[in-house]
Amino acid sequence: MKEVTKEVYLKWYEDMLLWRKFEDKLAALYIQQKIRGFLHLYNGQEAVLAGALHAMDLSKDKMITAYRNHVQPIGMGTDPRRVMAELLGKATGTSKGMGGSMHIFSKEHGFYGGHGIVGAQIPVGAGIAFGDKYNNTGGVTLTYFGDGAARQGSLHEAFNMAMLWKLPVVFIVENNGYAMGTSVERTANHTDIWKLGLGYEMPCGPVDGMNPVKVAEAMHEAIERARRGDGPTFLEMKTYRYRGHSMSDAQLYRSKEEVEEYKKIDPITQVLDIIKDKKYATETEIEAIDERVKELVQECVDFAESSPYPELEQLYDVVYAQEDYPFTPHKL
Repeated sequence: MKEVTKEVYLKWYEDMLLWRKFEDKLAALYIQQKIRGFLHLYNGQEAVLAGALHAMDLSKDKMITAYRNHVQPIGMGTDPRRVMAELLGKATGTSKGMGGSMHIFSKEHGFYGGHGIVGAQIPVGAGIAFGDKYNNTGGVTLTYFGDGAARQGSLHEAFNMAMLWKLPVVFIVENNGYAMGTSVERTANHTDIWKLGLGYEMPCGPVDGMNPVKVAEAMHEAIERARRGDGPTFLEMKTYRYRGHSMSDAQLYRSKEEVEEYKKIDPITQVLDIIKDKKYATETEIEAIDERVKELVQECVDFAESSPYPELEQLYDVVYAQEDYPFTPHKL
């Protein structure tokens, strides 16, 4: 695995802080009704993404996830201003304002969504990996889903075929404890979700999803296994979300004390503590990072709010195309 250096810790801190502040700003914009529909925030789970990115080869590896999907494309290189614009439904967004919160997408940067149907991305991720194997690209697909989606039947079909064909895919369940509001203990007679991989003789195991180093180590091993042609791995990232399932979640299923207890192992705080302990940055340098993040988030808001909404005609440009059907000419 690539060494976790001073530069890596500083990048992790700045990246995770940006993701956290970006999501916090989205929450504020949602309350102002500038973002409509549903909004699922990633606060608390940042180490899962930071560690994975450290292990990935962004020139050929890909990622697919569910609807808690705003910060992943940013981490993979998508302009955060365009992600913000998409959330506000603007024409400058990643999907020209037609995808919204749950359907961020960037083929250019290897991010394949953003899927609103629970568990739908699991077989799709296996399919992307099949394409990489068929075309011999050397790429690996990271397929993320939540603990609630682990109960979908399509997971078993995807696991079976991925093992049968030794597909270059890593399946990752981000177990944040509650799915849409129901704890793991109430949805199955077992709480170790990673053990589902045992039924397919798939390498599998639990990972501390609040620690980016632990995530990076596990992801490196899984990605290299897939890249060698040895097939998939199933990892259970044990993490926690500080906000509700979505902005409309009253969170009656857990106490505030429980949330505060998990904040004691916040991934951003863990990384910042190491930076300070090892004297990787001075207080002035840390403050400069904080200020850069603050300015970038505001820049994203300004860009999104000043961008135009899509024209109505755009609806007809993305529905259907047929060369010998001249009545709906396409501009996109």
